[in-house]
Amino acid sequence: MRTFARGAATWDVECPRRPSPVAGVTMAGFRVRDLEALRIVPFPAVTLLLEFGAGSPVLDGAAGRRQPGSFVAGPGLGAGGAVRARGRNVECVQVRLSPVVARAILGAPPAELDGAVVPLDDLWGREAARIRERLGDATSWQDRFALAGALLARRYEAGPPVDPEVAWAWRRIVVSHGLARVEGLAEEVGWSRKRLWSRFVSQLGLPPKRAEKLVRFDHAAHRLVAGEGAARVAADTGYADQSHLCRDVMALTGATPTTVADEPFLAVDDMAWPLTRSREKNWTGRRAGL
Repeated sequence: MRTFARGAATWDVECPRRPSPVAGVTMAGFRVRDLEALRIVPFPAVTLLLEFGAGSPVLDGAAGRRQPGSFVAGPGLGAGGAVRARGRNVECVQVRLSPVVARAILGAPPAELDGAVVPLDDLWGREAARIRERLGDATSWQDRFALAGALLARRYEAGPPVDPEVAWAWRRIVVSHGLARVEGLAEEVGWSRKRLWSRFVSQLGLPPKRAEKLVRFDHAAHRLVAGEGAARVAADTGYADQSHLCRDVMALTGATPTTVADEPFLAVDDMAWPLTRSREKNWTGRRAGL
């Protein structure tokens, strides 16, 4: 376990030693002693938080909405900069689910999430309580990852797959860092633009254009965190100019590129998910054969 600290934010972070049994699933374990008002930065995946232990994480959203404990949130959680995380003595396994595998694992269409935060109990009922208890009883992080991985694999195998054409389109968006043309994707799978749009939304939970925007932003944001200048990042990641990048960053985070580049939530990514970007090509899931 490694420790990450910046300002008042401190995490103990653990990573699985083995890849998830389901392609498109990545996990990290966190122990947070004192977390106060951490900005949640949007990410192009479904977020599943499995908390256990004595403490409890809390998400504070827009209009005073408050979500304690384990939850599921659609792609783009935190858009607009309105979501903050806080908590004391928090222990949790955070799971990132590719939208391609999320429907099967969650047991509900991701379209029903649409950026919302849903208590895990509402989706999984007693199974949510059982996994929380088993994670708390486990004696090591690797055991917890194994427990979570087995549960997710079991649910994935029992759930409905997405259309291969939809999985392929998602993969193209990810590997192109959000620069693939939707019209071109429809032509390549032999569908009309309307059909691809409709199936993409119903099965993955967001329209292709928003998927492209989130993937492109995530790529740009991590380059900003790595210390690259906004002008260079804008030119290399498909934005019309630096102003275009600034507008997108402000719309998605409520902050400027300079502020986002210093966000602990982004900076901890390379420690918590060090292999995620090298695995992006596998985010479509094994069922699609891609």
